[in-house]
Amino acid sequence: MTKAAELAKMGEVLTNSQIGGRRNMIINGGMQVAQRGTSETGMGAADGYFTVDRFAMAFSGTAGRLTMTQEDITDLSGFPHALKLACTTADTSIAAGEFALLQHKFEGQDVQQLKKNTSDAEQFTISFYVKGNANATYTLEVKDNTNGRNNSQNFNVTTSWNRVSLTFAADTAGSSLINNDNSLELFFQIWLHAGSTYNGGTFASNTWIDQVQNVRSDSNNTSFFDSTDRTFFITGLQMEVGSQATPFEHRSFGEELALCQRYYYKEAETRSLLVYQEGSVFLQDNHYFPMAMRTSPTATLGNTHANAGSVSSTLIANISTTSCIVAINTASTGARIQYSNLELDAEL
Repeated sequence: MTKAAELAKMGEVLTNSQIGGRRNMIINGGMQVAQRGTSETGMGAADGYFTVDRFAMAFSGTAGRLTMTQEDITDLSGFPHALKLACTTADTSIAAGEFALLQHKFEGQDVQQLKKNTSDAEQFTISFYVKGNANATYTLEVKDNTNGRNNSQNFNVTTSWNRVSLTFAADTAGSSLINNDNSLELFFQIWLHAGSTYNGGTFASNTWIDQVQNVRSDSNNTSFFDSTDRTFFITGLQMEVGSQATPFEHRSFGEELALCQRYYYKEAETRSLLVYQEGSVFLQDNHYFPMAMRTSPTATLGNTHANAGSVSSTLIANISTTSCIVAINTASTGARIQYSNLELDAEL
């Protein structure tokens, strides 16, 4: 790159406010937080969030299975963690409707800076570090959920860590603005495995189109399920306005945890309540969440135990974005009730 080109790039970075804090729209891009646990096996039949916070998996039709882990790494300076996928059951007979996707989802109010579907829409860059057990090619797709528009680009994986940088064109043609609220308005996904329903057409890189199913991935790409030797590591994921991939924005663990707890929180500590009334009684315990959640969460309670008598029923009530009440019913006077693992889910 010439000196003039370098200066032009720097001017663009400054114009788009890419120098300074909060450039990165990705939450937990350094794969630091894993509230649900650090490993999940046998994945491939059900969608959802399993280990590293804010990174979901989606599947359809495949017999392939994988293990997902928050992996401790020592071979990439500045990054102690990565998300790792390891194929445990191969699927080399790919039916048309099969897929396996790694996803990250955005609230509409968190991507307004893209100015998408306006005349002054911004281009943006997604960058990340990636490696695998062997060379491979996959597709990264960005999808506008409001307008049903998508844009896809391929990237390569080698056996060594490599920083991928993909700049996506500004989209001025969408018919509606992205809603400025807490709903799912934009997401990206990595196509790790796809049948002809999703890759049977002529692939066009970095082109915003009204969604056409058979060009969302490239038919020449690798299937992650082609061998039980196949692995995929990713970390340092960043999405920012402009065409320049700036150095990864490292946030503290506490900051990342708080951002993740907007979507999911699991209180592992054990709480104790003492029954002192005569006869059947509901004990109530007020819970205040560490962060206001995206929406009123789905709440579930794990373990309950009484040191005398038994717990006859539990109830979680008055659920809001900031608190809930846990009520426990027992007929045992003088019993001490313990419970733990209150789980709150407000994921997109």
